[in-house]
Amino acid sequence: MFQQFNGRFDYTALGNTLNTVENGANGICVINTSSSASLTLNSDQTMVAAYLYWAGSDDGDFDIELNGIPVTAQRTFSDALDANRTFFAAFADVTSIVQTEGNGLYTVSEFDLSSVIGPYCPSGTNFGGWAITVIYENPSLPLNQLNVYDGLESVPEELEITLTNLNVFDNMGAKIGFIAWEGDQALSVNESLRVNGTIISNFPLNPPDNAFNGTNSFTGANDLYNMDIDVYNIQNNINIGDTEATISLTSGQDFVMINNIITVLNSQLPDATVTIDQIDSECDSRDLEITYTISNTNSTAALPQNTPIALYADGILIATDATQVALPIGGSTQQTITVSIPTTIPDTFDFLIVVDDDGTGTGTVDEINEDNNSASQIFTLPTSPEIPTLPALEICDNVESIMFDLTVQESFFSDPLLTFEYFETLQDASNNTDIIINPDAYSTSNYPAEIFIKVTNSNTLCTSIGNFELLLLESPEITQPEDLEACKLNETESVTFDLTVNETTINPASNIIFTYYETANSDGTFQDEITTPTAYDNVSNPQTIYVTVENIFGCMETTNFDLIVDDCEIYIPNGFSPNGDGKNDVFNILNLEAHPNHTINIYNRYGTLIFVGNRNTSNWDGYANRGTPKNKKLPTGTYFYVLYLNDENTLASPLLLEQTYTGWVYLQNN
Repeated sequence: MFQQFNGRFDYTALGNTLNTVENGANGICVINTSSSASLTLNSDQTMVAAYLYWAGSDDGDFDIELNGIPVTAQRTFSDALDANRTFFAAFADVTSIVQTEGNGLYTVSEFDLSSVIGPYCPSGTNFGGWAITVIYENPSLPLNQLNVYDGLESVPEELEITLTNLNVFDNMGAKIGFIAWEGDQALSVNESLRVNGTIISNFPLNPPDNAFNGTNSFTGANDLYNMDIDVYNIQNNINIGDTEATISLTSGQDFVMINNIITVLNSQLPDATVTIDQIDSECDSRDLEITYTISNTNSTAALPQNTPIALYADGILIATDATQVALPIGGSTQQTITVSIPTTIPDTFDFLIVVDDDGTGTGTVDEINEDNNSASQIFTLPTSPEIPTLPALEICDNVESIMFDLTVQESFFSDPLLTFEYFETLQDASNNTDIIINPDAYSTSNYPAEIFIKVTNSNTLCTSIGNFELLLLESPEITQPEDLEACKLNETESVTFDLTVNETTINPASNIIFTYYETANSDGTFQDEITTPTAYDNVSNPQTIYVTVENIFGCMETTNFDLIVDDCEIYIPNGFSPNGDGKNDVFNILNLEAHPNHTINIYNRYGTLIFVGNRNTSNWDGYANRGTPKNKKLPTGTYFYVLYLNDENTLASPLLLEQTYTGWVYLQNN
């Protein structure tokens, strides 16, 4: 079935052949490229649809003209007797053309089969023609169901077609019509047309043994060579309540192709349909207000009041309703119902509403069409956005401009439908007042501060309010360290420094991270990190060392100091007084640290060794660590020393004088 009309409808048809005579083995092999026919509708007949069918031998001409207006096939059909004898049919909806042209002459042109028709003439299968089915409405007609069926099926011997989607209320005036191709008036061997097993005819135009004989039942024409536009009364061949009919065709010789079948049957049934107009809901609620429209448009009877309506969510019945009024033909009514979605159903579900359903899937009203009673929609319950625990935003208090970018919190949300606003108080967020207008560069005078974030779903407009803190972190305090100095070793200006000796001066607090760099960048950052600051060899003299000082908050300060390598000379004092007054309490040889391999021996005036020192011992404080009395305080007097520097470049010649220093020192030990 191609189309169905329900109401006060009927139809007529017009058309014409392109053949100049009836075809046959010895017939004239000439075919026209155009032909005409007239349409005459009465003033009370309002045309609602016009369908143009055209057909012929070979594979098809699908671009033609109707009254000079180009028409292209919207659907095509094909059939064949054998591999060499093929046939086509085509369809186009020409309603707009016929509505514009109205009654009068209709000419199909540019329909040219002349170049392909030759091979079909010897077997009498050369043909071409066209027909227009015109459906019209007339208020004086009974309520009919008009069904349009089409396709292309041939009757080489026998053909049976079952028409479905019928609904016979009254068989008075029932009729059936055909558009058929290639029928021959001269051939009628075993040719019959039956409806539900009974031969039908409309004698004398279409006798019972020659149904397809080149005639038009609407005009009485009998010169439609090799095509038929026929209509038959079948009120005695169909019964009240029938939902289908069987069409049987036989032909012992004539090759006939059926292209279009139309049934007109009295039918008084409603046809309920439903549309979902609107679904209203509140955020975080499972209650829905459903507004929907029940219609009885394509019908031939009123839809009764109290026709049941069922509502489903994911296939589960959630509510029932009923039509509140009877709906006339073409009528509709809008109704509203509030339903609650069970918690067992997910937030996103398939909402289905079915009219003429008592909640069990069973209808209570007989309808023209039982397959158009439902409407569905995927619906998501509007829920407020979930706000995760948002971390505090932190800035160290030593930055030049304390500005927070509040929008970094938006990275914790993945839904692209969310929008964000920021407020200083919960009341402002709730009332949507005093929105922070520059959330990417926000500052305040009071810390810590609390910020409220309002998150809105742009589809549902559901909102949630969260909060987070702004924290101003304390930066480490630093003291500018002194430069580190060392003495030149072995005529080179590269000396190993322990850079960490300055850390207690810079910041003595625990949990401080010191990082040392060789190079400062113009943007305030550093590069060339020193990975072994306890044993660092300077690369220039002097050399600036850059230090970052980071506390447990991740806040950082920077400072620097210089490494300086001097050409230091050994200075040996000639006396000291270890009396505990903090002055000259030890035998302190200046710049001795530049010679880490040194040793020093101290002798009394009798030549007895009484003290041995090196880099790992303390300076001599007037006590003996050798001989007798060991670890005892020595008397005042003159003592002699021998200092061996043991520098690497003279280890092979330890007797060089510049590596050995001798002399005396006076010990005042009162």
